[in-house]
Amino acid sequence: MPGSRTGRPPVQRAVRRPAASRSRRDNPLRRLCTRAQRAWDRPLTAYYLILGGSLLIIVLGLVMVYSASQITALQMSLPGSFFFRKQFLAACIGGVLLLVASRMPVKLHRALAYPILAGAVFMMALVQVPGIGMSVNGNQNWISLGGSFQIQPSEFGKLALVLWGADLMARKQEKRLLTQWKHMLVPLVPVSFLLLGLIMLGGDMGTAIILTAILFGLLWLAGAPTRLFAGVLSIAGVLGVILIKTSPNRMARLACIGATEPKTGVADCWQAVHGIYALASGGLFGSGLGASVEKWGQLPEAHTDFIFAVTGEELGLAGTLSVLALFAALGYAGIRVAGCTEDPFVRYAAGGVTTWITAQAVINIGAVLGLLPIAGVPLPLFSYGGSALLPTMFAIGLLIAFARDEPAARAALAMRQPRFGRKRGAGGPRGPRRWNTMRRRASVARSSGER
Repeated sequence: MPGSRTGRPPVQRAVRRPAASRSRRDNPLRRLCTRAQRAWDRPLTAYYLILGGSLLIIVLGLVMVYSASQITALQMSLPGSFFFRKQFLAACIGGVLLLVASRMPVKLHRALAYPILAGAVFMMALVQVPGIGMSVNGNQNWISLGGSFQIQPSEFGKLALVLWGADLMARKQEKRLLTQWKHMLVPLVPVSFLLLGLIMLGGDMGTAIILTAILFGLLWLAGAPTRLFAGVLSIAGVLGVILIKTSPNRMARLACIGATEPKTGVADCWQAVHGIYALASGGLFGSGLGASVEKWGQLPEAHTDFIFAVTGEELGLAGTLSVLALFAALGYAGIRVAGCTEDPFVRYAAGGVTTWITAQAVINIGAVLGLLPIAGVPLPLFSYGGSALLPTMFAIGLLIAFARDEPAARAALAMRQPRFGRKRGAGGPRGPRRWNTMRRRASVARSSGER
């Protein structure tokens, strides 16, 4: 290489990159999006979304149940925390069920499918026995357990249909029988119609809609042809129209969609209209926790079916959007678990649970917003009601177990190291204990001669 006039080799200047490429690389928004994408694609993302999202919904629901039920309890000459204590007890029992379900192997879940289905059918039949079943708000769907405790067996029918339907479709897929339409429909559709018939004997149209949604979800996951899917949907639609037309109460609820006055013709839309009033008076950040006006007797079922309206009044648009975001994250995580697994039972069960929770949340929130008829279904994990909370928390435990059972998630959980202290199991019969990172670095430094 020829030298310069001073005898020194010429200085090689670095090639300057275009300013556009440097700006794209140094853009903070782009770096943030890249980091978010990497975090979103991690194997344990679905696990953390299901666990964290469901716990946040439950905790926020307990707070809102306590706030929304105080006035109702006092009007019934009960302590102000009466409904909150019952819901907290149900949440504790549900927490045990969630933990048990999240630790159970898939084989045990499949083994429990038939016993849970048989128990649900038996309890739903007991509801119609005089002296055992009891009516609440015109629906004969409850069994008294003594005192103020009641149980609604139809809520456990949702869990039974998910587990049994997932096990049935998985076994048929393993035998390659789902290519025939009769194996896809029988016995799934007849058993579903049996559950729907037992529910409709008590007049609970809302729970019947949720069970129908679960049935369609299982058929869709099984790859039902469009003609078959449309045929079952048409039959369900005709039956729904007949049931609505033959009931003045259901016709009145249908007439209250979009109502802005308590009286809409012959229909009494008091509950629907005051739910809109509660949401409208909340504003951006609400009137404050416990400061709702509509719960003072104006809004019926403020702590059950219309707790979302009280949430909008006290926490405002920010609170309602937070609840919607938590349900959206839970639904996304469930879809991700169902889409990433290779086990057919896990796919059907995860899809069924996700369909159940998402459909029920949409129906409840749509009714509060005046976009759907009032179906009388609670907001899952949020509204007051132990009968709805217990099977839902067990279903969340199913999703957690499935999310942990993914091969990538299992590998990520196995590679996790504690940040402080020792890792249990490394010093017993399995091998020597491993210390934290700082202790290992210190041992390396001493072995090199440094003291």
